[in-house]
Amino acid sequence: MLREGETYKRSKLHDEYGGNRQGGIASCRKSDMILLFTGNSGKEHGYEDGWKSNEIFHYTGEGQVGDMEFKRGNKSIRDHLKDGKEIYLFEQSGDGFVKCLGEMEYNCHQIREGIDRNNHKRNIIVFELHKKPTKK
Repeated sequence: MLREGETYKRSKLHDEYGGNRQGGIASCRKSDMILLFTGNSGKEHGYEDGWKSNEIFHYTGEGQVGDMEFKRGNKSIRDHLKDGKEIYLFEQSGDGFVKCLGEMEYNCHQIREGIDRNNHKRNIIVFELHKKPTKK
């Protein structure tokens, strides 16, 4: 079980739960989880993740070029409740380690104007994720 505040080696998370080792959205095949990864490196691709409040996190969808669409990881976030999946959010903490920020739940999304890695204007998906209360 993943615990908020704990630090994990990202490769070990993927060994245990599955999911793509690259990128920010890992839909796990070995478990009913979606692992989301955030950090400063996303800013160079036009991603602006961050806390809106203590309980609400804005998470930019996946896709570095062109308009973002509801495919692959973006679809899995939007549909996670219907699909019976839990979302866990992690923050990069260096040297392959990530800190668990807790279990999250999709609430809604916005389509905003952004810039892709080729410096072209595009539509980006920004998810509003609500933090679930810590399980005891």
